[in-house]
Amino acid sequence: MDFSIPEIQIDNRRGRFNEIGQQLLDPTIQSDYRQAGKLSTEYKQLEQVISLYDSIIHDIQEYKQLEELLADPEMAELAKGNKAELELKIPQLIAQLEDLTLPKLDNDENNAIFEIRAGTGGTEASLFAEEIYRMYLRYVTQIGFKVESLSTSYNDEGGIKEVIFGVEGAHAYGKLRFESGVHRVQRVPATEASGRIHTSAISVVVLPEIESTDLQIEAKDLRIDVYRSSGPGGQSVNTTDSAVRITHIPSGIVVTCQDSKSQHKNKDKAMSILMSKLYAIEQEEKAKASKDIRAQAIQSGDRSAKIRTYNFPQGRITDHRVNLSWFNVNEVMEGNLDEIVPVVNLQLRREISNL
Repeated sequence: MDFSIPEIQIDNRRGRFNEIGQQLLDPTIQSDYRQAGKLSTEYKQLEQVISLYDSIIHDIQEYKQLEELLADPEMAELAKGNKAELELKIPQLIAQLEDLTLPKLDNDENNAIFEIRAGTGGTEASLFAEEIYRMYLRYVTQIGFKVESLSTSYNDEGGIKEVIFGVEGAHAYGKLRFESGVHRVQRVPATEASGRIHTSAISVVVLPEIESTDLQIEAKDLRIDVYRSSGPGGQSVNTTDSAVRITHIPSGIVVTCQDSKSQHKNKDKAMSILMSKLYAIEQEEKAKASKDIRAQAIQSGDRSAKIRTYNFPQGRITDHRVNLSWFNVNEVMEGNLDEIVPVVNLQLRREISNL
């Protein structure tokens, strides 16, 4: 079995790693907090890449030795088992190395803001939106991210119309950015008496959380309203006017945040969401104006683009962008996305880097 290691100019990386190591010993650099922090971050990233590369080389050498041992009757059985383990391990390590060394995209290091909205399909779409919401909550917490609920709008007949939540963690947006798009479900709704399969859809939008220093918004361009939060069925959740609605007058964008009991906190979060939306629009307009294919590919994406289908009768999930299918829909809905999200992320990044 041949293993293809991506070309990552390992000698140059080792040289830079050693150079930074010497710089970090310099008292002048140590006294400069910002420069020392920047160099330390680069040092750790290079250390991770070099360590992973060396592990891959070591395992490939061991694999070749095991192939030679297959000719030895006394060692063949043991060699066969160890060889099979390495055939699974090495490609996974190579994928990790490639993921670490592919060009970074804008805002990869930022936290993320998720928006999930029910689309076509009535109540079934709202129920599916709620299930997808739970699926992502389980997944992001499993991989060590923190989640903060920002706003939820319920469907009186069941499910949710819209939910917005923040995801905090190292490179959260970079790891989740390609989940944006239309997610389609094919199944027999619980309310369907004839057993007919219905197709419904929801939209998922993933935005980078933008710092206030990255985008300036004029106070005169905002209209801020406060009101009481509401829950399922329209009942009032709080007895005070803690919910906040912010309207950006020039663009017409309206953002609401109501899940905190603090009006001040809801206002801050609503502003964060608004800035992320305005930033995404700004980036899309720049991409279109420049007619840059690569820039258009890395923008937040066409909200109407169908990216994934969840076919429950066949137990199949298909990602249409990478033309791959998985047959574990029930496990995925429980948040087990490890076989999907990283694979799609890597393949789409490969495409972008080759543009």
